[in-house]
This record gives sequence, C-alpha cells and structure tokens, in this order.
Amino acid sequence: MNTWMRMAAACAAVVVTGIAVARGQMPQAPVASQRDQVTLAVPRHNNAAPWVASAGRFVAVTWGAALDGKWDIYVATSADEGRTFGTPVRVNTVDGDGRVGGEIPPRVALHLPAGATVPQVVVAWNAKDQGTEIKIARSRDFGKTFAAPVSLQAPGAAGDRGWHALTIDARGLAHVVWLDHRGLAEAPGDAGAKAGGAKAAGHGSHEAAALDGVAMAMKSRLHYATYGERAMPEQMLAPGVCYCCKTALAPTAKGVLATWRHVYDGNMRDMAFTLLGSPSAAATPPRISADGWSINGCPDDGPALAVDASDRVHAIWPTVIPGDEPVGALFYASKTATAAAFSPRQRVTTLGSPKPSHPQVAVDGAGHLFVAWDEIVGGVRTAAWAHGSAADGALRLGAPERLAAAGPTQYPVMAPLARGVVAAWVSGAQGTSVIRVRHLVAAGAASTAAR
Repeated sequence: MNTWMRMAAACAAVVVTGIAVARGQMPQAPVASQRDQVTLAVPRHNNAAPWVASAGRFVAVTWGAALDGKWDIYVATSADEGRTFGTPVRVNTVDGDGRVGGEIPPRVALHLPAGATVPQVVVAWNAKDQGTEIKIARSRDFGKTFAAPVSLQAPGAAGDRGWHALTIDARGLAHVVWLDHRGLAEAPGDAGAKAGGAKAAGHGSHEAAALDGVAMAMKSRLHYATYGERAMPEQMLAPGVCYCCKTALAPTAKGVLATWRHVYDGNMRDMAFTLLGSPSAAATPPRISADGWSINGCPDDGPALAVDASDRVHAIWPTVIPGDEPVGALFYASKTATAAAFSPRQRVTTLGSPKPSHPQVAVDGAGHLFVAWDEIVGGVRTAAWAHGSAADGALRLGAPERLAAAGPTQYPVMAPLARGVVAAWVSGAQGTSVIRVRHLVAAGAASTAAR
C-alpha cells in the first residue's frame, strides 16, 4: 500500500434532516432557508458529489442521488444567491445512468445571454449505461426543463472516461475536458486495462501497480470538446495523464485554461496546464509546480482554478511533501494574464491533519480569495475553509475554520458572488448524506461558521 493510501481513513456517521425532493414526488413550494443554510436531498437516497455555479445573484447546484447503487443527476436553482432554491429537477433521461463520485461530480455552469432575465443552465455528467460517456444538457429556462442530453465522445469509444470539468465562455459556448482511457482499452495484451484500467483494478492493488507508470500513462489522455453553437467535436489534448484525478477549467481573456494531474518522467505526478485550442498531443505540458512527488499510482485528488477581475488565475492543488515522514499538503500559486508560468508555490494552512484533500478556490466580486477543502480531524472527515487575499500573487489567508460544527462533512465546492461565495458540501454518513448550501463572506467570518 502506498504512502498516499496509508494516510486515508473512513468517515463517521451523522444524519442531517432538511427539505428534500424525491423522483416522482416533487414538492410544489420552493426549498426554504433554515437559518443561513439550505439542505438539498432526495429522501431515502445517498446524496453526494455537489457542484455549484453562479452568475450575478443566480446560483445553480447539481449533485447525484443514488438508490440501490443507481445514480441520477439533479439540479436546483436560486435567484437570491443560494438562500432559497426552487424545485430540483432531474437532468439525466436514462434512469440510473449517472456515474458519481467525489472526483467525478456532475458539473454545472451558467450563462446569462445579453438581454436575458435568467441564465441558461448547462450540466455535464459522467454516464455509464451501454458504455462510459460524457453527457451534457442545456436548460434555457433556468433549470426548469432540459434539452435532450448529448454525448461528447465519439460513438462507441472504447474504455473508461470521466473526471471531467466544465465552463462556459462569454459567447455561451460550453467547454468540457475529461480523462479518456480508450488507449488503455485498445492496448494489445493489457487485459487489466481492457477491464477498465488502473481505476477498475483499484488503487494499491498489484493490478494497478502493473498498469501505472509513465509508459502506461501515455495511453490515458486529456480530451476536449465544446457544446453549443459552432460546437467542436472531441480532440485529444495531451497523453500521459494521471488516471483518476479531477480536472479543472477557468475562462480567461486569452482563452480557457485547463489543468490536470500529469505523469512526468520519474512518475512525478505534478499539475499541468494549457490553454484550450493550443497545439494538441503535448506529451510534456508545462507544470504549475515541480513538487518532487513520485508515486506509482493515482491519488484520486485533483486541482482547482479560479480567475479574478484582473484576469489573474489562482490555482490550488494537493500533493505530498517527500521525506522520511511524507505528509500531504495543499499548495497555492497564481499566474497573471501575460505570464507564461505560475508563481512559486505557497503552502495553505489547514486544520493540521496529515492529508488535506479535495481543495477548491474562488474569488468574489470584491477580490477576496476563498479556499475550501476537507481533511480527517479526530477520525471524522471535516470540510474547512479560509479566506484572505492574493491580488498581488502573495497568499494571505486567515485561520482555517470548519464549515460545520460537527459530523462528517466533505467535498466542499464554491462559486463566487458579488460579496462572498456560495458553498455546498456533502454532510452525513454514506447512504444517508445530504447536500448543504450556505453563503460565506470575508467580513465577520466567525459569524458565518455553521451552527
């Protein structure tokens, strides 16, 4: 078992009650705010893997809800910065075809066309029915109804794919990247790969170890497609990706920036970045940071990006600091619009566990920087956040705080508002978990801690 896996632990259990929605039994009234937080859930289901997007005061949250291991994809929308939500709507049209996990959440993005009063809502998810697909659907009535889903990969594409990211540019064109393992499935003699690759074999297993490494990683690739008017079919951007860490996208003035965990020489699992539309087949893309962490496996923990009003890109990612006693850590770096490289990395202060994970970053309309993550504290998975500034590239964060007072909380996500961010996370034990949503602000941060 590798060092990363030795640092993992299981979550404890807590049941959280809230206003919820069931398939075929939709409530007629909007979801109401409870104090300063909202609970979204499908009753008697496992609710997990949220994602959140914003446009002005509009907010959309998507998540997965599972019964008997079958996942459906839901979205709920808000016109008041996430304080109240309308009736959640199911997006997928094939019952239970969602493939959902912490690193494979459904993604949502908003686009407010010129002259429109409400934004369009676009949801992308990983589907597993006849094969493994990246599906996407658009709503033009703020999430009340969705057009028929579209698959982004080529018909009949072999192998596994997922760990996607979604963003929408100013023209309303949706950009999607994902990790695609059809090269593993097509590789002759790789029986384990044909069964799904290292992810199917399981981290830390002998099968996974046999499949990992730089040469085998070249068979896993970053793919890219667009959806909307003048949509572009999928193309391969880069080979050599780490198998199962989520990807991230951020729209900038120069184009959409992508980042992912790449496998460099020596099995170094560093964060790579590129502008979408740049030359494809980049076997050695630039690094955000050379972290010096070599591992023969996938840590299942990817990066996050945010862009501020000055077009500075902010990145946050998890890695391991090597040494006699390796320790997990979160790091931050940024890049101005004209810079070719990111700034030197700066460590993010967390709650003190040896493996902080699943980081997110956002910048609000006032320029305040927010970061969120989860880690195991006292044997319980705990979501945390901190805020500060980094407008000049120097990270200045206040003390980290928990998103909730007690109980297992994990996989926090955020979207920026004019003042503060709207945050969503998973709360409760697996099988009975719910999605909680609240507004966090930089001023008076102590008053925003969950009660």
